[in-house]
Amino acid sequence: MKVASFNVQKFGRAKLSNTFVRETLIKIVSRYDIIVILEVVDSSGDSVETFLSELNQFYKTINYKMKISTRLGRGQQKEQFMFLYRDKVVDLVGSYQYEDNQPGDEDAFAREPYVLRFNCHNTVLKDLVMIPVHTKPDDAEREIDELYDVFKDVKKKWKTKNIMILGDFNADGAYLSKAIYLRSVNNHTAQTNEFDLMIVVYGDDMRNAVVPNSAKSFDLYIKFMECLLNVYSVRFSLDMSRHNRAATVLWN
Repeated sequence: MKVASFNVQKFGRAKLSNTFVRETLIKIVSRYDIIVILEVVDSSGDSVETFLSELNQFYKTINYKMKISTRLGRGQQKEQFMFLYRDKVVDLVGSYQYEDNQPGDEDAFAREPYVLRFNCHNTVLKDLVMIPVHTKPDDAEREIDELYDVFKDVKKKWKTKNIMILGDFNADGAYLSKAIYLRSVNNHTAQTNEFDLMIVVYGDDMRNAVVPNSAKSFDLYIKFMECLLNVYSVRFSLDMSRHNRAATVLWN
């Protein structure tokens, strides 16, 4: 099973109205079983629904479902976290918007994490919680520190250790390497140096489920008819269960 986090800068009506850009994104997204797209800026939601429809038409034997957060942000620039997932591969079993109201440290996040929980059909790991992150560059260190509170909240709420934090941390590698240890909890990371994208997985079961050397970055920069498409992502694969290894398909 392949998982990825994408920062498609300003994923909305203007970008998706370009046919080349839209079709390119569909081809990229169709490689993965679960994808988290950051920086969704379509206030109407129309272009997102159109994208999902065209994605499902692209490869008709595979069906994607969507789960999207409310619009998040302090100013006029609001963003959403969007999950796209294959319903034959995982079931969505829970979701909630993290409440950023820690006493004495309220409003720590510019965009509060939107947490989803999946049941995985054919992987060694059956239970998977995903916490997407898109920090504000000026507040990145504070927000990364606050991720520990999110981590504890999820563990308390769902009684699980199979937690993954992924997205755009917007912090330099020196700070991330220190802070992302989540105050000494057991974790494993996959990171891109250029764009501060990272996936952090917690716990022995989660770490053992990650296919060795599957963590990779994917950086795409296309100029087409004066339209710029920036896609920064980090991805990895979870091991298939023993009875389903023959069905594993990995795209490169």
